[in-house]
Amino acid sequence: METANQYEQAWWGNGKRRIVGIDEAGRGPIAGPLVVAGVIFPVGYHHEAIYDSKKVSEKKREALYEVILHDALAYHIEIVDPETIDRKNIYRATQDAMQHITEILACDGVLTDAMPLPACEKDVLAIVKGDQQSVSIAAASILAKVTRDRIMYAYDEQYPQYGFAKHKGYPTKAHLEALRQYGVLDFYRHSYGPVAKMDQLQMDLAFDD
Repeated sequence: METANQYEQAWWGNGKRRIVGIDEAGRGPIAGPLVVAGVIFPVGYHHEAIYDSKKVSEKKREALYEVILHDALAYHIEIVDPETIDRKNIYRATQDAMQHITEILACDGVLTDAMPLPACEKDVLAIVKGDQQSVSIAAASILAKVTRDRIMYAYDEQYPQYGFAKHKGYPTKAHLEALRQYGVLDFYRHSYGPVAKMDQLQMDLAFDD
């Protein structure tokens, strides 16, 4: 597996020197934060091992995380809490975090993994499967996923009965069973169906009492 840099090369060839690739981890889980990352590499950068974080083993992701931090000209990681996700909805929360990254990192152009940024004043390319086609987006996906996984491992140490180390907050059968058995924690997303259902059940039980 190898992620090309043809999108970066095209812009580098047109004089753009600071191109930020942006991606996220954690749009689907019912618990834990959304993490969005942006990475700017030096002109001409290429790394054959940097690829879509979902296609790379955890051990390799951890190693590449350190490589990316070392090699990047600049990077930024946004952690979006569940309250913000519930208030804005996950799409808008993702879009706003990506927009914020473009404002923090001085850039000439923006590459995202299929997310349009209409408010961005820079040139933006929203690339379908961008984490498999752009080294900058792939690197951002690795930073985002490693960061989020570490957060979920910390939750697992606090609440081992929920199994966060295994499912990372996604609504697996085992996770939903733990949710029913042990209840909703503070870092769940109340706007997501399974959690909203549990909230309603708890309200109904309290009302019956």
